Amino acid sequence: MQSYQDAVGVWTICTGHTGDVTAGMTATPAQCEAFLKSDLGKALNAVDDQVEVEIPETTRAALGSFVFNVGGGAFARSTLLKKLNAGDIVGACNQLPRWVYADGKRLRGLVTRRAEERTLCLMGVE
Repeated sequence: MQSYQDAVGVWTICTGHTGDVTAGMTATPAQCEAFLKSDLGKALNAVDDQVEVEIPETTRAALGSFVFNVGGGAFARSTLLKKLNAGDIVGACNQLPRWVYADGKRLRGLVTRRAEERTLCLMGVE
């Protein structure tokens, strides 16, 4: 797999791995799998560390996907997390479609991703 710049110019490789990625970097399928496991683990840890209420596993999975994409810092500062920790799981899940902009641009891929995350987030809640 070859590194590439995402829609806003961030160097990325494999399935959304960023951070230590540079132009011309390559990764094997095994390295990509290791990146994904590590990145998803970090995202789920951020969810577990910040969420103060019990949530269904489907909601946790949706939030893990969200944090994998936007980062733990953005999640920690979000209205979504505030609503969630106030016990408003539905309201929190309904915040997801607001997160469809990158570098000030509305991205169709993010619209689709957030709709899917919202559906998963609400499973077993409503």
